[in-house]
Formats: sequence, structure tokens, C-alpha cells
Amino acid sequence: MLKYESIEELVSEAEKRNIKISELVLEDQAVSMEKTSSEIYEKMELSFQVMRDSVNEGLAKDLKSTSGLTGGEGYLMNEYADHGDALSGGFMAKAMARALAVAGCNASMGRIVAAPTAGSCGILPGCLVSLYEEKDFDERAIIMSMFTAAAFGMVIAGRASIAGAKGGCQAECGSAAAMAAAALVELKGGTPRQCADACAIAISSQMGLVCDPVAGLVEIPCIKRNASGLMIAFSSADMVLSGIEARIPVDECLDAMKEVGDALPNSLKETAGGGLAATPTGQKLRKKLFG
Repeated sequence: MLKYESIEELVSEAEKRNIKISELVLEDQAVSMEKTSSEIYEKMELSFQVMRDSVNEGLAKDLKSTSGLTGGEGYLMNEYADHGDALSGGFMAKAMARALAVAGCNASMGRIVAAPTAGSCGILPGCLVSLYEEKDFDERAIIMSMFTAAAFGMVIAGRASIAGAKGGCQAECGSAAAMAAAALVELKGGTPRQCADACAIAISSQMGLVCDPVAGLVEIPCIKRNASGLMIAFSSADMVLSGIEARIPVDECLDAMKEVGDALPNSLKETAGGGLAATPTGQKLRKKLFG
């Protein structure tokens, strides 16, 4: 396991060695797990393949969740993107389709990579598979960026939370967007400190997001929040790459995220007791499924 307790430690060590965060993480993981760097890399390579497979599975027209509440969101978004008139542009529409597809794959009991959780599984692959398939980014560089995302996720998990039941959806989709933003910045040639700034902006953009799954299932509004989280990841990365800095240091953002999560009532932490789950329609859907 990585020994880093803060993102600042990760950044400082990468700067000290004059390497990318991903390179630092790969080296340190190999040592701590007593494996070669190649062995560690190959495991991450397999994870990227699973991400690509889950995108393809989730784009199926007839995909339905086990509950029947959701299904086909990835297909519909992909069809819309193919028409070429999406307000957010073709690339972003396709990226949203991939995020929705992976989240839909999860809801239909397909195989996904929890990045960092099943509920937020579409954000990182939505970003990275899109760069691979639409922008011809180098596959090795993309896989390496996943080490940066993973390291940031491990720090977030230790310092704050990645569980909706503990910290709300800010801990799931918020963490996923922050991890993805850091990976995107590294892929575009940003510095380790810029990766940290992108993470901070993404976290601050979803501070306080509640976890309110309708009928207690990770479908409504969870699947659509994957698309929103993807947009936040891209916008956070682009802001940082433009030269905009996060005014609040990333570790302070994580501490604030934990405080907010602790302050949320239990009804807004994956219990389906509040928020959208408690709306009249949310209650009707729950009754329809469970009586």
C-alpha cells in the first residue's frame, strides 16, 4: 500500500524525484508489493481493458438494469452525439455517452472497474476511453495516468471518504471526478502540482453532493451523475491547464469534504431516506419495486 497520507506528499515527492506522479506510484507500488513494475503495470492494463469492455457493453440499445428502472441511457446519448448537433460538442457528448454506458453496465450486473466505487464507475473510463478512442492518446500514457488517479483516490479514501454511506455522493462521484481530473492533467503534460489543483477544483465543485438513491438502488440519480462528474473532471482539468490555480489547497479541500460528509444527516447518506429518494415519484418507484 502507498504510504502517502496527503496529496501534498505525493506532489512533493514527485517534484523531488523530477518524475510524474504515475511514475512515482508505479515505482513505490512495485517495492511495497514486492513485484516488478511490469507486473503492476500489466494489472492496470487489464483494468483499462475492462473499462473499454464495459463501455461497449453499456452502449447496447436493449440494455436494461436488473430492476428495470434504467437502461439505454448510454445508447441514447451516443445516438444523439452521432447526429453532430450536441450543445456541448461531439467529443463531450460521446464522453458522456461512455460514462452513462459504464454506469448502466454496472446497473445491469455487468463487469466494471470500481473507480473508486461502483456508483461512480463511469467517470474515469468515460474520460480515458474517450481520449483513447477519439483523440488517439497513447495507450501506455493513459494506463500510466490511472496510477495517478488511483493514488489520489487512496489519499481521498484515507483522508476523507469514497463511500456514499459515509460522506454522500461527494465521496463517490466527487472523488471519481477529482481522480479523473488529475489523470487528465497529467495526460496533457501538466505538472504534479497542477494535477493536485485539478483534483481540488473538482472536489470543491461537488462539495456537499448528497447520496439519495431512489429505492435504495444505484441507478437514479446515480447513473446521470456519472455524466455530470465527467464534465466536472474535464472542466477542472482545462481550467488548471489554462493557468487557473485552485485557491484552496487540495488537502484542505479533502478535510472540508470530510467535515461536510460528517455533517450530512443519515437521510442523505445512501439510506434512500431523503433527497430525490423521498420525492413522491421516488416513493412510488420504491413501492412499485418492493411493495
